[in-house]
Amino acid sequence: MRFATFALAVFFALANAASAEGPGPREGWIVVETAHSYPDLVERVQAAVKGQDMLLVTQASASGGAKAQGIAIPGNRVIGVYRNDFARRMLEASVASGIEAPIRFYVTENEDGTATLSYKTPSFVFSPYFDEGGEALVELARELDGIFEAIAKSAAE
Repeated sequence: MRFATFALAVFFALANAASAEGPGPREGWIVVETAHSYPDLVERVQAAVKGQDMLLVTQASASGGAKAQGIAIPGNRVIGVYRNDFARRMLEASVASGIEAPIRFYVTENEDGTATLSYKTPSFVFSPYFDEGGEALVELARELDGIFEAIAKSAAE
């Protein structure tokens, strides 16, 4: 287990060494450059999630794991966000789509001391399941799109 943790930390260290900037534009992603520092943006995202009556379901940080191994890499944190009523609706529409929950925000530290907030839109995340989940899943994804947009705007302002 310790080797796996170390290997993961080294992998992220090498990946981040190549580019200490945010993920950049990608299909289905929203990428927001902010003036906030990495620790401040993490706190702002956590507060914005609560402000939208959503739950912080998971958090993982390769930079935190690397630090524990004595390796310094730019800050990054994945923050999983969801809520049980959305989970129930999602599973009623498509059991397979359950693998996508919680939906995640990604906070990355930039070389200039600022941080970037990124996320895949819920509609993009759930789109592979729309045929199976039908209009109920499409509606759920659209509702979550608005909530995730509101969280991102609040955190980034």
